[in-house]
Order: sequence, then structure tokens, then C-alpha cells
Amino acid sequence: MSYKEEYRKSIETPEAFWAEKAEAIKWFKTPKTILSKDENGIDRWFADGEMNTAYLALDYHVESGRGDQDALIYDSPVTDTKQRYTYTQLRDAVAKFAGVLKAQGVEKGDRVVIYMPMIAESVIAMLAVARLGAIHSVVFGGFAPHELAVRIDDAEPKVVVTSSCGIEIEKVIAYKPLLDEAIEKSAHKPDSCIIFQRPQVKAEMIAGRDIDWAEAVANAEPADCTPVKATDPLYILYTSGTTGKPKGVVRDNGGHAVALKYSMKAIYNMEPGEVFWAASDVGWVVGHSYIVYGPLLAGCTTVVYEGKPIRTPDAGAFWRVCNEYGVKSLFAAPTAFRAIKKEDPDSELLKAYDLSKLEIVFMAGERLDPPTYHWTKETLGKPVIDHWWQTETGWAICGNLTGIEMLEPKPGSSTVPVSGFNIQILDHEGNELPNGEQGSIAIKLPLPPSCLPTVWGDFERFRTGYLSEFPGYYCSGDGGYKDDDGYIFIMGRTDDVINVAGHRLSTGEMEEIVADHPSVAECAVIGINDPLKGQQPIGLVLLKNGIEVDEKQIEAELVAMVRKEIGAVACFRRAIVVQRLPKTRSGKILRKLLRQIADGHEYNIPSTIDDPASLPEIEEIMGRNGLVS
Repeated sequence: MSYKEEYRKSIETPEAFWAEKAEAIKWFKTPKTILSKDENGIDRWFADGEMNTAYLALDYHVESGRGDQDALIYDSPVTDTKQRYTYTQLRDAVAKFAGVLKAQGVEKGDRVVIYMPMIAESVIAMLAVARLGAIHSVVFGGFAPHELAVRIDDAEPKVVVTSSCGIEIEKVIAYKPLLDEAIEKSAHKPDSCIIFQRPQVKAEMIAGRDIDWAEAVANAEPADCTPVKATDPLYILYTSGTTGKPKGVVRDNGGHAVALKYSMKAIYNMEPGEVFWAASDVGWVVGHSYIVYGPLLAGCTTVVYEGKPIRTPDAGAFWRVCNEYGVKSLFAAPTAFRAIKKEDPDSELLKAYDLSKLEIVFMAGERLDPPTYHWTKETLGKPVIDHWWQTETGWAICGNLTGIEMLEPKPGSSTVPVSGFNIQILDHEGNELPNGEQGSIAIKLPLPPSCLPTVWGDFERFRTGYLSEFPGYYCSGDGGYKDDDGYIFIMGRTDDVINVAGHRLSTGEMEEIVADHPSVAECAVIGINDPLKGQQPIGLVLLKNGIEVDEKQIEAELVAMVRKEIGAVACFRRAIVVQRLPKTRSGKILRKLLRQIADGHEYNIPSTIDDPASLPEIEEIMGRNGLVS
């Protein structure tokens, strides 16, 4: 079947389309009602179906004869540890830990906060919660106590599961003191905390509250899978960068399982038994969808990697993992490949590895700029697929459905809408714009399965945040355009469109041009206040390792490139060389924070920042160059 036919069916006959896809999973009670409205008037999928996500991810495959196949490979260069779990072994470990949680009173509908590093036990904990029909909320390991506390207060967990420490390259971060401080700050107090002790740090236990993971597992009885409704929540995931009251994205069980099972073949072209590696973290939505649930629902082998693309030990780390485990599909953020490119621009380290089993590279999490696309494609000699999605959807909104029909990629585009996502480009009044014109990217309702039905405990926040701006549509908050072939170009958040002397210009478009300079490894373009023109764009650029050039010369060349491609109307006159850019732990550049610094506004350091020391450095450079209001 062609992509166009697949997509047409999903938009014109969504109920029939998703009823067919739902047949790919084993239900305890097969749904008869495919699409319906809930008490808030929100579209819900498979409302009368019953199932269990952990059963589908583990027990089903064991019962189907795949018990001896590897389900999970744990690889930790920071501890020099490697471990494999077959489907049978992982099912048994999950059932045992579910028994531990059950013994602590965790039941269907209860919440469990998981505050863990990238270790196999993180996956075991998530699946164990799902096995009981409870709701997990994973908080990125190492988050500050205040941020953890507000999430504890919002989710109100019965139990918190944590590890004694996490490891960031050469730095060991003790988690238990952070958890203790968070619980002290929080109004809600969990009944108990389960601590996985790692040899690098021994956590001090609080009598009556803290439970040792290993001891509890040794004495636990395995727990069976609890049937849940398709519309019962599987997890709450708080969006990154929140301040004040966090925003908890709710994911249901049934629609999530159907969509992810479908996506593993349709988008990623994966078959049971093949190795899939999402080089992310379980604290992010990519980790939930494509480290844990997606690959296991599809009967694949998933890789849990406790390391970085560089410095663990070098910029050949990704190639070593792909070679060692026969990875077929690699999924990572563009920033990972930019880091590798900066450290090893000529790909000398790649020569030591055989990547013949690697067929395709997927990128998401931020815009894939054409220079990074071309470098990765030329370096690996493999197709590179950009796709766009959000925490709120749980899977790709736009992509290249390589398991249906591989379309010709266009650098700078995340290709075409994925099945079920009816994407329209709207102006500020909600009118559809013609091809080639930039506007707000909105998705016509109903949303396909897996998308959030609400924000935890605050439906009104969901309604006003996503559904009110354009009635009948979900507002993505991203801007972009559609070309004559139907390809979607995501140009960044709508607040990344700046107004220069009445001209609305995309900073994302300028970034593409700046990043194309042969000396530039990475860049950010932001708009700063200008008393004459309203806003003025400036570039912050990171140079490749080993590049020694005059900074004024680089600036002049970049200004000339933007002027040539966009014109003098862009008013792009400043490009400042920096040593590092502030990013989240998932690799997104904190452009809003850069704007706040430039405009002289007070700012909060977000809990998601990877390198807080980059902020004063950036502030000093911008001030020295007269770029702070």
C-alpha cells in the first residue's frame, strides 16, 4: 500500500482504520466502541476495551514462543557494565518487582513516582507499575529537590522508587539526599520509598519509610497482570521546563499500545527480534515510547544505554554500540550528532566499527538542520529520517513511514503527516494558509490514538492550553509551512518568529543558513529587543574542534550568508562565538532563556538544564558584546 492510500484511510475513515490496527494487540476484552466522547467532550479511543500494557510488552511474547529472545540490553560505559535480559527473564523480574509494590499497597489507579538513572531497573519499575494497573510518573534522575517536590505534590504517589545514585560521565550524583529534601518540602508524603543501592554510592535509609530494593525482591511473590480499561491512565509525564505548578501529560493504556505497536512497523520498519536503539533517557517521552514500550510491544530488542554520544569514552560511542549489538534502527536527537561532529568532524573513530546492520537513522527532539542531516547521511551512508512529535502526542506527528513507503527525504523537512494526524497551517485567525506560507501548525480533531486526553488533575488547563486558540483543532505551539508535495517544515516554536521592522521572520530559517558554514558546529539565533526595529536577530555560534579563525571574519561571513539567502530585510548583523550553549538534558537549546538574558529580564534556571555554568558565561559574553538590554 502507498503512503497516500494509508494516510487517506486514516483521515477519511478513522474508526475503521484504527479498529483494524487495534487487532494487532491481544485484548482481554476486545473493544466494540472504537471512538467516543468522554465526560469532558474529548475524543477517546477503545473506551470499552480491556487490556494490560505490561502483559502486551512481556507475557504475550513469552506465551508466543519468544521467551528466549533478548528483550533488553543494558550497556553502561560509565560503570563498565553490560547485561542482557530475555523476555522470560524480564517478565519474571517485572512480576517480582510488581509484587514488591503490591506489598506496599500499590493498586490499580495509584501513582508511583520513579526517580532513576538509565539502568535496567528503571525499565523494570515502569513495567511493574503498569502490570498492577497503577500509574507511573518518571522524573528525570538528578532533578532538583524543588522540582521533584512539586511533581510529588501533583501526582500524590503512594510510593517513590529511586536509586542511590546516577552517573554523569565522571560525576556521581547521590539521589537519596535529593529525594529526602524533596519529600521534606512536599505537602504530600509517600507511604514508602524503595531504594536500589548501586555500588558507587550507598544511600542512608530512613527506618519505617525506606525499603531496600534487593531485599524486598528476594522476599516478594510475583504479581499477575491487572486488567485495565483502554482509557485508564498508564502514566503521567511532566513536560520539561515547567515552573510553578507542573503540567502532567496523561497517557492512556489502549490508544498508546495500539499507536506504538503500529508505529514500530509503519514508521521504523522494525520486525520482531530486531534491535532498536533510542539513545535517549527514560525521563523523556522518547524514552517512554521507544526505549521501553514501543520496542517491547513489537517484540524487538531494546538497548538501555547509560552514557553519552561523546566522552564515554569518545565520539565513537554510538558506533561501538551499533556495531556490538547489531542495531538496525538508531534514534537520537540532532544535538547528539552535532556533538559527535564537533569532536570528530572527519569521522576517524567510525573506521573501527562495522555498521553494516544499521539500516536507518531517525532524529527528533528539535529541528534537524540541513548541515547536520547532510553530515550524518554522508558519514554513515545511511538514510537519515527527521520526524516531529511532542510529549503530548507520545509518537510522531510527522515522519517518513519507512515501513509503508519510503518517501524521498527533503533536508529541513520532517516529511509528511503520520496516519491519523490531519495537519493544517493556520493564520492567527484560524484560516488555512496556502502552501509555502508560514503559520501555526494545528491538528484537526479527532487526534489519533495515544495523544493526551487531559492534563493530570486540571482539565481546564488542557482545554485552554491546547484546544481554545483554534476551535476544532489541537494547537501544537509550533510554526511552519507545507510545500506543494505535502511535506511539512517545522520552523520552531511560534514564539521563535520575530518581528523586524514589520517583517515576520523565522529564526529557524536563519539558523539553517548559519549552521551551513563549514566552521560552525552548532548555533542558535534569537531575536532581541531593538528600539528602532522592534526586534533584531543575533547568532550565537559554537565552532568545530580544532577550528582557529578570526571571530570578526566568521561574523562577517555569516552576516553575508544570511543577507544572500534571506536579504537585507533580515537585519542579521551580529554573530558571536561562544564556547557552549545552554541546553536541556535532552539536548534542546534553551532559546527562551537566551532571549530573557539578552532582554535583561530576570529568569529562573530550569531544572532540565544540563550545564548551569553555561548561563553566566553566556551572560558575560553577551554583555561584553553589548547584547544585553
